[in-house]
Amino acid sequence: MVHAVAGSRVARPVSTPPAVHVAVLSDTHVRPGAHTLPRDAWHEIERADVVLHAGDVLTEELLTELALFAPVHAVLGNNDHDLRGILPERIELELGGVRVAMVHDSGLSSGRETRLRRWFPSADVVIFGHSHEPTDYLTDDGMLLFNPGSPTQRRRQPRPTMGVLDLHDGVVSGHRVFAVGH
Repeated sequence: MVHAVAGSRVARPVSTPPAVHVAVLSDTHVRPGAHTLPRDAWHEIERADVVLHAGDVLTEELLTELALFAPVHAVLGNNDHDLRGILPERIELELGGVRVAMVHDSGLSSGRETRLRRWFPSADVVIFGHSHEPTDYLTDDGMLLFNPGSPTQRRRQPRPTMGVLDLHDGVVSGHRVFAVGH
């Protein structure tokens, strides 16, 4: 992309953020020596430019393993007792020119949109977890609310799930939550 500056005869390049493919996890509840993530989840993580984890990781070992594939950003979940003081409760970052915020527990579904907009007034995307119930919808004011569910504990869902986001040039160009197998 080239941008012409007024009064200038020289066109100057304008840098645009690179496209970013994001693997989104939450509520993995993985302990060393116990179950791990499903093969489908690892396949998506291998393709990711960034991994976001919305809490209930349980141990640092999984974060270390995920970081072998891509940079990892994670927040503290209510079951992350061993990660207190290591993980933040909330995080805000920019990926592909998109403002992304993340928190584990977004509270009750009633009032969620208003509450998350208050917590993260400039966010384009808010990722959360805790309920194990996938959420993927755009609010009336254009904020994407995204809960990837859980790839290991489906609870009331038919299948375990995770999510992906494609971010480029300040736009969410793709987002989906999908089932993963064991």
